[in-house]
Amino acid sequence: MKISLNWLRDFIDISKLPAQGSPEELDVLLTNTGLEVEGIEPHDKIPGGLKGFVVGEVLTCEKFEVKEKTLSLTTVDAGLDEILTIVCGAANVAAGQKVIVATPGTQLYDKEGKELFKIEKRKVYGQPSEGMICAEDEIGIGTSHDGILVLDTDAPNGTPAASFFDISGDLVLEIGLTPNRADAASHWGVARDIRAVTGLPIQLPSPALVIESNAHPIAVEIKDAGCDRFCGITIDGIQVAPSPTWLQERLSAIGLRPINNVVDITNFICHGLGQPMHAYDWNEIKGGKLIVDSLPAGTLFKTLDGVERKLTGEELMICDASGAIGMAGVMGGEDSGIKDSTTRIFLEVAHFKPERIRKASQIHGLKTDASFRFERGTDIQAKLFALEYAAQLIQEVAGGKITSEPIDFYPTPVSLVEIPVSVRRVQQYIGIEIAAERIKEILTLLDFKIEADKGDEFVAISPAYRVDVTREADIIEEILRIHGLDNIPLSDHLSANFISEFPLLDKERVQLNISQILTAKGFQEIITNSLTKADAHKAIEKDLQFETVEILNRLSEDLGVMRQHMSFAGLEVLAHNINRRQKDLKVFEFGKTYHKKGPKYIEKKHLALFTTGLWAGETWSSAPTKTALHHLYQVSIELMRSLGVTQFETDTIENSSVFAFGLRISINKKACLELGMIHPNLASKWEVKQDVFFADFDWDYWVKQEKADFVYQEISKFPEVRRDLSLVIDKTVSYQAIRKLAEQYEKNLLKNVSIFDVYEGKNLGEGKKAYSVSFTLQDESQTLTDKVIESTMDRLMKGFEKEIGAIIRK
Repeated sequence: MKISLNWLRDFIDISKLPAQGSPEELDVLLTNTGLEVEGIEPHDKIPGGLKGFVVGEVLTCEKFEVKEKTLSLTTVDAGLDEILTIVCGAANVAAGQKVIVATPGTQLYDKEGKELFKIEKRKVYGQPSEGMICAEDEIGIGTSHDGILVLDTDAPNGTPAASFFDISGDLVLEIGLTPNRADAASHWGVARDIRAVTGLPIQLPSPALVIESNAHPIAVEIKDAGCDRFCGITIDGIQVAPSPTWLQERLSAIGLRPINNVVDITNFICHGLGQPMHAYDWNEIKGGKLIVDSLPAGTLFKTLDGVERKLTGEELMICDASGAIGMAGVMGGEDSGIKDSTTRIFLEVAHFKPERIRKASQIHGLKTDASFRFERGTDIQAKLFALEYAAQLIQEVAGGKITSEPIDFYPTPVSLVEIPVSVRRVQQYIGIEIAAERIKEILTLLDFKIEADKGDEFVAISPAYRVDVTREADIIEEILRIHGLDNIPLSDHLSANFISEFPLLDKERVQLNISQILTAKGFQEIITNSLTKADAHKAIEKDLQFETVEILNRLSEDLGVMRQHMSFAGLEVLAHNINRRQKDLKVFEFGKTYHKKGPKYIEKKHLALFTTGLWAGETWSSAPTKTALHHLYQVSIELMRSLGVTQFETDTIENSSVFAFGLRISINKKACLELGMIHPNLASKWEVKQDVFFADFDWDYWVKQEKADFVYQEISKFPEVRRDLSLVIDKTVSYQAIRKLAEQYEKNLLKNVSIFDVYEGKNLGEGKKAYSVSFTLQDESQTLTDKVIESTMDRLMKGFEKEIGAIIRK
């Protein structure tokens, strides 16, 4: 939300602040109250603020001819250390004139604020030129280009043009408004927070309407309970025209495009007072009556932006005798809007239920300044004041007379929220002794009323515009933000009356530990969007167990559904980097997938690893090694061990549209990790043409496996013994089967099993392969004897021969 300092000064005299309302002072003050200032930008009435333009004096002027053109070679005193030589093409330039000079380095802009070119020292037709003598349009103060602007002034040479023309700019604060602070979505709202901190008074207009007659009344009928209050008035004899300069400057400063004097006033009220309003062409209201109602689903309605929309039946509509003329709280209709020929208007300001406006805004994808405020809650008690002030301003800028009695449909005045407050609890929760009188003073400055005051206990009545303050905790928050968090001292021994229990499982700590392990192994973390293309799921449709979750108000087809698989975003990241010649990649992501199972929605968290290209970079000491499945498998095993998991089962992945080949790891028959090479068909969907290896951890399951109670023991002082076997087995036998058998036949001494060579050849026989396997044995209590070693290895060999038909090559 943008706040203009010049506009803010209309509500509160910030010059009385200690630093006279400097941007830096307001930055700190507002941020401390919860209205975080995210940026401060200058806004110039004239693009560029006339920087580099100065008053100068033409000292000499000599004419010369070039290609049938008459130019002038001038010398100009621009108040600089040196006299400037400038070539000028204007016919009216002459010695002795006072002019506006664009000095070297000055940036010129067009009337829209776009950069044109920068003034530099250069040669023009062989003559040196060190600046430019300007016409009105080149400065931005007019449109004439008939000749240079000649000044009648005694201003010293070098006087900044901004000072000479009294062009004062504005400063605009960008405030990050939190969803609960609808009350601050206006210049008046921001001024209220400044008042609460400083005690400076708010300055509000006091409109006084003169009602000429009741010749043009509009009847109002409320048929839908979604409208709580409706105010309106007719103004006749207006002239639609461009707004006066002051109004255009107010709107332009906050990024609004001035349209005409009537529409601009409605925008002025919306951003000034936080009250959205709408002006109708009175002659377009058929039957002289407005009806607030909903219309049947399927009804077509064309909004002001020229788009024909199909209603769902849930929208709150403003109708006349012939049909809808506005979508309440969102946008007006095309036919009833203000036109250049409009001479009579009906001005309306209303209060609609926030949930109805938000639903209509979401359904039709219409985000307007009005819907932004209505769906958060506006001040129902300020409607009539806003209407009267707007009517007075329209008469001032567009003329006209008020020709109807003001309408104020308000059948059930709002009941303000009454909140019992205990001073003791306020002090207890804030942690310091704040005097009861100071607490009440803060609340009074925030427009809360104090009733049933018993000293240490009272009732605070929320103002109507504070729809978010409903509990004592909210009151305490209000007191704290105005008193100031920085004014709460920290003691040496922090304490509280209530401390929540620490979770048995700290998921964030587990995730951080795993992230650090992966980072140490050369992986980089990525964070991607959970939205993806709808057709992405078609490529892996046979692997999906659930329905896809679709986005109703999708921004584009590329962001049309919630992802069901972690491979999509990772492949997109890899493609982006590979296309920029970064082909050796290791990345990981903690992300979520989303699924629909009948009426239920399911959210799952994953840890995804992606590797592609070279596993280790090319160096002088080692040949480049392409990433292979065993690299990713080894990393996955280390992660599992760090989570305290050492026992697991492994199966191969077959007939998958995600993996060309891969492994599925299970614990107690629960599949919780899949890893392998991404299927080329899937990779090609993202135009990735190199092998990609991918591991997908079911993080919701894995994080529960983490064991914080590790037991450490000293390294054994007794040596390990390694023995190797060469096993000829069927190709169908996996390494996992060999490992499982070894652990089954020797549970005490066997510390590790690993394969260090695999061989296949004709001399082994059809369907055979040879594994070279190492076995590490160790006794924690004594040195192993040859007899024990031989007995153990003999038992293992007999087990391999019996269980998997292995031939032991001796």
